Amino acid sequence: MSTPVVLHGYHHSVYTWIARMVLVQADVTFDTVEENPFADPPVVVRKLHPFGRVPTLVHDDFVIFETTAISRYINREFANDTLTPDCAKAQARMDQVIAITDSYGYVPLVRQVFAHAVFRPWEGERVDPEQITAGIDAARPVLAALDRIAAEGHVLNAATITLADCHLAPMIGYFLQADEGRIVMEDVPALARWWDLIAHTPSLVATQPKRGVQST
Repeated sequence: MSTPVVLHGYHHSVYTWIARMVLVQADVTFDTVEENPFADPPVVVRKLHPFGRVPTLVHDDFVIFETTAISRYINREFANDTLTPDCAKAQARMDQVIAITDSYGYVPLVRQVFAHAVFRPWEGERVDPEQITAGIDAARPVLAALDRIAAEGHVLNAATITLADCHLAPMIGYFLQADEGRIVMEDVPALARWWDLIAHTPSLVATQPKRGVQST
């Protein structure tokens, strides 16, 4: 009998999307539990995550949080490490893409551009155009760095799916829902070519959050 895998997360969270994509890419059967980190106070979330964030993965009696750790655990436990390249240089580039995305990409791509150009209008919340402008300005060097990595071809080549693809694709997926994001993407041709291919990957498509839909 298989051990149950449960992903606790917020449906619209890009990091929950990343974890879902990795689970599907690794062919893991899992259940989802919707947790709202914006609840006041987020009592349920804090029982699983001491910092009140999402997602958290529960596998039997093993509980793990932080998306990068979750992804690596899924890859090792269920996918025989197939989402990690064999080549040391490619592994380094994979780690670099994930670090760039988390450290420099998340805020401008998601918190600023997607949130203010797309998500806040959906929710009827106040939009700050200055946040969109600041996000686009900050996104340009991030996308340029990722474009150079995509052009090199060790990872982000869409030929072999790695944890780098799973980590970056949901971020770009949200960013490109904004008109401003699509315009900027024209300046990074290698990354744009990668996106044109990865956008149709079943694990990304199947896990994309939909407006007004909550996981159960």
